[in-house]
Amino acid sequence: MPRGRYSLHDPHDHTPLAEEHFQCAPGPSGWRYVSQLTTPTGDHHGSVDLTLDELGRPLRLELHAADWQVRGAALDGVTWVRTDPTGVHATEGNARAHAFTGTSPAFIVAVTRLLRLTPSASATRVRLVALTDPVLAPRTVDQSWALLNREAHATDNGPLVVDEYQVTALDTGEQHPVHIAGDVVLAAPGVELEDLETPPSVFP
Repeated sequence: MPRGRYSLHDPHDHTPLAEEHFQCAPGPSGWRYVSQLTTPTGDHHGSVDLTLDELGRPLRLELHAADWQVRGAALDGVTWVRTDPTGVHATEGNARAHAFTGTSPAFIVAVTRLLRLTPSASATRVRLVALTDPVLAPRTVDQSWALLNREAHATDNGPLVVDEYQVTALDTGEQHPVHIAGDVVLAAPGVELEDLETPPSVFP
């Protein structure tokens, strides 16, 4: 069960946004990721609880940020309920999308579990509902993912297989690389892996 800490920053000006203390593991249903977020000053900032089924679809998502809350799942595309900080107003949403995305590295791993790309495959288009900070506002985005390279690196715990993806935002054409080992994001825009206590999980 990998445990560790990511630092999250603005991908454009590198302003520190939060630290995400996480643990994740494959399970009977698929894969689960839980984390707590703190601000650069150490205050509680939110949490992520994401469970995927064995096909990589979101079985259950619970996201907290700045007292806003979203609960979601794969249902007729993806369906969610967003609750305001007072807890009085809740709005339901639905989109013909494949999964959710957001600032947490959990969503990057989730997309790779959903797409199951191989290095020889062509780029695959995916529609996602982005839950954007600081109020978890939902926005539908279209991306293209391609697995450029898969490379094994020797470590004390055996070979570590690192996948390099290229992600393209289809509305702007902007491209960026993502590096993942198992269920841990090694590098991505706005994400740095600062600490990892145990090796990444190896998916079958």
